[in-house]
Amino acid sequence: MGIFNFSKKDKAKYIVLGNRKYTFEVGDEGMVKVNRVNRDIAVEEMTHNRFDLLYKNRKHRAEIIEKKQNKYTVEINGNRYAFSIETPISYERKKMLEKKSGTSGLVVTAAPMPGKILEVLVAEGQQVKEGDTLIILEAMKMQNEILATGKGVVKEVMIKNGDSVMKDDRLIVIEKK
Repeated sequence: MGIFNFSKKDKAKYIVLGNRKYTFEVGDEGMVKVNRVNRDIAVEEMTHNRFDLLYKNRKHRAEIIEKKQNKYTVEINGNRYAFSIETPISYERKKMLEKKSGTSGLVVTAAPMPGKILEVLVAEGQQVKEGDTLIILEAMKMQNEILATGKGVVKEVMIKNGDSVMKDDRLIVIEKK
C-alpha cells in the first residue's frame, strides 16, 4: 500500500522529517501513535500512488507526487508536502554524520517544487523559530508557505521577490541556534 502499509501484524517506528519532526509508531491491531498520542488513522489505497487518508472521520484525498529513496512529495487535498521517512537507527546515523561533517550548524532551505517566489518574508541576520514562514512560493497557481524547520539566524537569502526557481534550488541558509 505505497508508503503507509500498516497491517494488523506490523509493529514499527518511523521518524518523518519535513517542516517539523514527527514520530509515527504502528502498534498492535494497526493502532497508530503520532508523537506518542494514539490517532485513529486509516489508509485506503485507490491506485499505486493515490490513496485516501481517513482521519477524524474525514476523508483526505492524497497522491504520492514524487519518491526518491526515503524522500517523498505528497499532495493532500491540493497541498504539497515534502518530507523524508527515517527509521530510528537511520535518523540517529544521519544526526551523527551531520555532526561529524560539521554541517549540523547550517540548514539549507530548498525549493520543494518549481515555482515563482511571491514574497521573501525574512532578511539576513533575522532570528527565526521553527514554523516561521520564510517564503511564499507560487506553484501551479497555488501559494505555498515555506517554513523554518528550526530555530536560528538567517545567514543567506539567495532569492528575491519575482524569481523563478526549480525544484531543489537553494533558497535560504539558516544557522541553527
